[in-house]
Amino acid sequence: MPEKIDFSKVSFLVVDRSPLSGQLIRDILHVLGATAIRIAGSVEHACKELRRSPADVIITDYHLVPENGLVLIDWVRNSPESDDRMVPIIMLTANSEEDYVVKARDMGVTEFLAKPFHVEGLYRRLVAVIARPRAFVSAEGYFGPDRRRRQVPYTGPDRRRTDS
Repeated sequence: MPEKIDFSKVSFLVVDRSPLSGQLIRDILHVLGATAIRIAGSVEHACKELRRSPADVIITDYHLVPENGLVLIDWVRNSPESDDRMVPIIMLTANSEEDYVVKARDMGVTEFLAKPFHVEGLYRRLVAVIARPRAFVSAEGYFGPDRRRRQVPYTGPDRRRTDS
């Protein structure tokens, strides 16, 4: 774990329908030094919490009841009621199949972590969203972090041009 982050200065919103799972994530964040941690059990509760006070990082489960975590991501990224459309969102799920990952990515999730996970895996995702935030893209039908992980120079014939 090369990078050190002072998690006591970061506020978290953990969204999980399972109180036990939410408490586990809270305990891990406490061990890492976090002190400002709120837990919500549904999308509706999470939106109320975010309207009351924004979070620096959202950690959400995919499977929430009655709506899933994609509804929360859509609200954060696209609702006029959302105070911080660029807040990092880490999605946790036991479903790590490509379809779930692609849907989450296309809704604007920042990082994805499959359950069961190790503390080190969560720590890496937290470092990624806090210490190395990705640029955001606003395009027709999408607002969220740049989905391209690698920046590869391209000079071919179909290269998009910029106004400079």
